Amino acid sequence: MVMFISGCSGLSSYRKCEGAVWATSYHITYRSDRNLDDSIISVMRMVENSLSPFADSSLVSRINRGETEETDSLFRRIFLASQSVNRQSQGAFDPTVAPLVNLWGFGYKKSGKEPNQVQIDSALALVGIGECRIEGTKVVKRNTHTEFDFSAITKGYGCDLIGEMLRRNGCEDFLVEIGGEVVASGSNPQGEDWRVMVDAPVESDTAVVHRRLAVIAVSDCGVATSGNYRNYRTTDYGKVWHTISPVTGRPAVGQTLSATVVAPDAMTADALATSCMAMPTAEALAMIEKMPGVEALLVTADTAGFTLHPTPGFPELR
Repeated sequence: MVMFISGCSGLSSYRKCEGAVWATSYHITYRSDRNLDDSIISVMRMVENSLSPFADSSLVSRINRGETEETDSLFRRIFLASQSVNRQSQGAFDPTVAPLVNLWGFGYKKSGKEPNQVQIDSALALVGIGECRIEGTKVVKRNTHTEFDFSAITKGYGCDLIGEMLRRNGCEDFLVEIGGEVVASGSNPQGEDWRVMVDAPVESDTAVVHRRLAVIAVSDCGVATSGNYRNYRTTDYGKVWHTISPVTGRPAVGQTLSATVVAPDAMTADALATSCMAMPTAEALAMIEKMPGVEALLVTADTAGFTLHPTPGFPELR
């Protein structure tokens, strides 16, 4: 939902690594005298083996099935970050919402029927990352049937981990983009801040439509966008979107079409962008404005098209 605008031609010290991962694409540009593509792919594989709910053999899948309580460093880090955002968003962000996401047909277990209230209430009884905890290296769930789906934070986390690997290898100038989530560091090949395009919320459930809403210049931060305009279904209840409220157990309803967040890291930006989509617009903006180093741009619908709601420190829209 945020697309990287590349400008790497003519400077051999800037390298590109591009491809597909986690049912999306990635575009990485980094300045180095060494080819680090294999290391980039290794980090992605490590993230998938730990956190992908779509991989039966991943750690999170085994934890969800109750086959193990043991965690790894990736799980523990993303778990604690998720709990932090859960508190800041007053429960609007919650990776244990997985049973509800599956129930509504948007998760890793597709449901063929629309849920009734009894099913929704049963799934809600399993939700609550604030009531789960890490003891040593083990995770203790709220309920033995509680499941974790960190999809709303994992792409940002993956960007951060690749950025950390690049820095360990002496790279300071890079842009990592996975499925629209971004980590930017240092300068682009022109010696300027990196340019990132924010997509307009053009509704389409059959193809990804990139239409420019604005371009922002960023560096040394993470950027993430969440929106409902590409992932929705038409049901007996009408049109429902993929952001499921952990409070009501139903698709979040509101005027916000998309939320773009700039934060110190992409993991935080990713989680907060999802939170904003599950909250009323005014509450989401108030939450962001209380957080040091975090800015957001929310887009709502109006009769003329879109209304933009940037927080005071959001990068200049170009």
